Amino acid sequence: MKVQQISIFIENQAGRLADVARCLTEKDVNIRALSLADTQDFGILRLIVNDVHKARVTLEENNFTVGLTEVIAVKVPDRPGGMAEILVILDECGINVEYMYAYVDHGFDDNAVIIFRFENLDKAIQCLTEHGVHIVKSQDLYGM
Repeated sequence: MKVQQISIFIENQAGRLADVARCLTEKDVNIRALSLADTQDFGILRLIVNDVHKARVTLEENNFTVGLTEVIAVKVPDRPGGMAEILVILDECGINVEYMYAYVDHGFDDNAVIIFRFENLDKAIQCLTEHGVHIVKSQDLYGM
């Protein structure tokens, strides 16, 4: 149920994001979801890709600082209140969200998918599962 996310530390300079995209394109790595958080000097690009190993090796060979993080992907109804329902469940279980990002994929029956990072992933998975929330399997996410 856990998904491998690649985190790339990049300087906040023109062209660095394009360099990442170019490296992955040349190795036929497809980006499934992404989030970019920036500060004045650097940014953290978080990616869900179809081939985590190939992406990591490619980026490291091109001198990017890369980390792997486990996250979970949750299928959420794509309608007003869909995300709120999930967040209320997490609140009731006392689970704090470190960060999250989302996208809409019509391949998931017009649902949105939210990528979550929690301090305690196992506790979050147990809470969400007990409440009937659909957690997307990694192979389903990578293979979209």
